[in-house]
Amino acid sequence: MHVLDRIERKVLLNAPRKQVWEALIDAERFGSWFGIALKGKAFVAGETIEAPITYPGYEHAIWKARIERILPQTLFSFRWHPFAVEEGVDYDKETPTLVEFTIEDHAPGILLRVVESGFDAVPEARRQKAYKMNSRGWDEQMSNIETYLNHARQA
Repeated sequence: MHVLDRIERKVLLNAPRKQVWEALIDAERFGSWFGIALKGKAFVAGETIEAPITYPGYEHAIWKARIERILPQTLFSFRWHPFAVEEGVDYDKETPTLVEFTIEDHAPGILLRVVESGFDAVPEARRQKAYKMNSRGWDEQMSNIETYLNHARQA
């Protein structure tokens, strides 16, 4: 089976652009829907951030990402090692994938798109599993941000 190099997901969010943007770029808010303990942390372009994963079943793992670009209210991107959850494995030797979130107006809401690319560079031994797990993971995360924003609106 040929694994594609990229995963793309999109969701139409019924929320103001500013609120969608803050759910992405405010590290604490991002962590609350993404499943990472980012309390007190901030996303800064060019910096690497590490935090414990709070997602059930993966609490043993550390989320590590290098923040790439932050274009206000438009694009947020980072590099990470996909499905890097095995204990005792040094993933830093691998080439990370690039995750890009873009937001655009799309009446009556905001279209959030996420593209993760670069799976061709993931070592073959774990490429297919990483792709499969992240394909599923992005489906779930798109649903998570939608739920998070709906709750934020009702609060």
